[in-house]
Amino acid sequence: TLAIRHVSQHRLVAILEIVSPANKDRTRSVADFTGKVVSALDHGVHAFVLDLLPPGPCDPQGMHGAIWQALENVEEPYDLPPGDSRTLASYVAGESVEIYLEHPHLGEVLPAMPLFIRPDRYVTVPLESTYVEAYRTMPSFWRDVLEEPK
Repeated sequence: TLAIRHVSQHRLVAILEIVSPANKDRTRSVADFTGKVVSALDHGVHAFVLDLLPPGPCDPQGMHGAIWQALENVEEPYDLPPGDSRTLASYVAGESVEIYLEHPHLGEVLPAMPLFIRPDRYVTVPLESTYVEAYRTMPSFWRDVLEEPK
């Protein structure tokens, strides 16, 4: 979790969540993660969720599907596009939550996404260039671990 706060009074305005395997490993973990995002939105805090992991048994429609069901208070599953199991979701807090979604395919360039700091203002998060730079500066030992054939 990355917390974005306003400079005056240190007020929380947005959160950026990167979904980890531990967020998806059991039903309770999915419910806790979903509850955190929905609670933030209920309190006027915008949220940006990066779920680059495939759906699992506890989140069959991905983490956005679980969040969407909680926001809409419905049992019907979110209609995850076929073959698009990864989800980038920017949620704009308000009376009705606005959602900006992207479902990048594995291997595609990650699109830049909005991270809202007010309902009418956002900053662009350059996901691909950030990932490439972080990977480039990663110690070679860890790059070798990631690139090692399974």
